[in-house]
Amino acid sequence: QVHLAESGGGLVQAGGSLRLSCAASGGTFSINAIGWYRQDPGKQREMVAMSFDGGRTNYADSVKGRFTISRDNAKNAAYLQMDSLKPEDTAVYYCNADLNLVRPPYRHTYWGQGTQVTVSS
Repeated sequence: QVHLAESGGGLVQAGGSLRLSCAASGGTFSINAIGWYRQDPGKQREMVAMSFDGGRTNYADSVKGRFTISRDNAKNAAYLQMDSLKPEDTAVYYCNADLNLVRPPYRHTYWGQGTQVTVSS
């Protein structure tokens, strides 16, 4: 069973930095895309940053220039470096991975359990 393990959330002051990690495990698969969404209570879940097979990345306009997504394909892992954090970045951050599984062969999107990021002013 595929599992996404997240870590790295926490409490930080405005202007500070945090680094989120997400590692996919269980089964045999290839990664089409991996990244993060976030959700604040009462709001819709929104895409933050995604890394696609082939090297393309996509960022929400609100985090461009402050957040950087990277991948370690050997570890089936992705990392989100978050700098110059703002109070409006406060949310639960969810890892998201679009995987091609081998046995049986099918494509599926998985979600991590979420990690809280709180930025104080």
